[in-house]
Amino acid sequence: MIDRPSGLGPDTGPEYRELADDWQAKAAAAPPRRDKGSGAVDRTISDVPLKPLYGPEDVADLDLTHDFGLPGQYPYTRGIHPTMYRSRLWTMRQFAGFGNAKQTNERYHFLLSQGQMGLSVAFDMPTLMGFDSDSPHARGEVGRCGVAIDSIRDMETLFDGIDLGTITTSMTINGPAAIALAQYIVTAENKGIPRAKLGGTLQADILKEYIAQKEWIFPPRPHVRIILDMMEFCTREMPRWNTISVSGYHIREAGSTAAQELAFTLADGFAYVEGAMARGLDIDAFAPRLSFFFNSHSDFFEEIAKFRAARRIYARRMREVYGARDPRSWQLRFHTQTAGCSATAQQPENNIVRVAYEALAAVLGGTQSLHTNSMDEVLALPTEKSVEIALRTQQVLAYETNVTNVVDPLGGSYYVEALTAEIERQALDYFDRIAEYGGMVAAVEAGYPQREIADASYRYQRSIENGDRVIVGVNAFERPDEEQSPDLLKIGVEIERGQAQSVADVRASRDAAAVDNALAALKRACAGDANVMPHLIDCVRAVATEGEIVEAMVEVYGRYTEQTQF
Repeated sequence: MIDRPSGLGPDTGPEYRELADDWQAKAAAAPPRRDKGSGAVDRTISDVPLKPLYGPEDVADLDLTHDFGLPGQYPYTRGIHPTMYRSRLWTMRQFAGFGNAKQTNERYHFLLSQGQMGLSVAFDMPTLMGFDSDSPHARGEVGRCGVAIDSIRDMETLFDGIDLGTITTSMTINGPAAIALAQYIVTAENKGIPRAKLGGTLQADILKEYIAQKEWIFPPRPHVRIILDMMEFCTREMPRWNTISVSGYHIREAGSTAAQELAFTLADGFAYVEGAMARGLDIDAFAPRLSFFFNSHSDFFEEIAKFRAARRIYARRMREVYGARDPRSWQLRFHTQTAGCSATAQQPENNIVRVAYEALAAVLGGTQSLHTNSMDEVLALPTEKSVEIALRTQQVLAYETNVTNVVDPLGGSYYVEALTAEIERQALDYFDRIAEYGGMVAAVEAGYPQREIADASYRYQRSIENGDRVIVGVNAFERPDEEQSPDLLKIGVEIERGQAQSVADVRASRDAAAVDNALAALKRACAGDANVMPHLIDCVRAVATEGEIVEAMVEVYGRYTEQTQF
């Protein structure tokens, strides 16, 4: 039993208790709010009950050392670095990708010229689902929600003129993540940059696809096998690469609460940790390069509390359950993106304001990198102007507000500390229920997280429809007669035609026998126990397309079909 003698709050003597009783009497006599949304003021956006005032009694059970600590010290509630942004700002990393590789490459050069610090690749839907641009399954979707990448030739164009040895790149892709990594490795090595020098992050979190985003290819267990192959490969050959970014962002976008986002994301991450350890990998050899990806929603203090609780849960689990010895293995590092699901098509300029507050919550919560959404993303891919405004939002926050000057400025707030503890408690309750299923993979196969998120999403939508929760410009302060016609980025059909022709040209110009041999070797590796990464790299070098590589793997693993959950 851990001795926890000292709470965060001061001793409350008779004088304070008399003042508190007087305040309570006056508060009880005050009239309730009558404005729009007053029915929801006593609960967070995730339905956590709130008191009108928090005080020392709400943090009396929290210990300064065990629960709170100091920045850069276990359990990292207050941040993973001693001085946080006083020493180094978060990485400003705008998510970008549209049309073909040449168009997106031009956008990257623009963003880098405007002060962006790292690249983040958005792939189109066919690429995310493992289809080539000339596939019937890709029709109407090529280049629409991201960039189309069919082969090594596209990846080379995407990073033309960019030094992959100095820039860090984040790639948001899951089902074909291992193929995208192989393409990136070969692109760099063709430029003379060894894989050991590459820095960046691959999302690759396939479990959250079954939970939330629904962009999978194979059934869960072989998909997890591929993720573990990547983790093992990168641990041995790519010391600067973050193999996996465990993603809660899409879980929140699917309608989860803050506690569900936290619990299911960390549970996914712990499943990968356990899988890697079962392969015999030393936890301290791979854990320091695990990263996480969270959503920053519009409930300002709840989001800050969520980030702080995430660090505390992760540190304790990694040290006390998995036995990690290196303090870097205890530190939860995460990227944050402002909430796409909070953006509205109505009065889209309001999204600039929403993004600014959500970005501030991420920074006060201690994020290591940040993407700010553009105001028009709910309508279309962002224009260059709206992307610039989103980037400037981060820069104003970093350089003009002085929020970077004090580490964890909300630490010690009765409300923030109590809310942090409550979100932690809810997340730990979910861990217990997941354990009853036999772990996260089994829980996903049984549809448990999916059902929990669906229920939460329904409750939230009902609160909007009945007016308990106000969305400005949607169910309050509307201007129904106003025409909304912002300039939008449009992707023409010529992009799809051009990309389909490009795939045909690639197939016509390569060594077909080399492709067949590489794909055959890949299938043998998938059917056996060999790590698939070297074989994927060989397929990419032979200029096999992503769709061809995926189909070869499907012959071994099959395709996954989701069972409807109620």
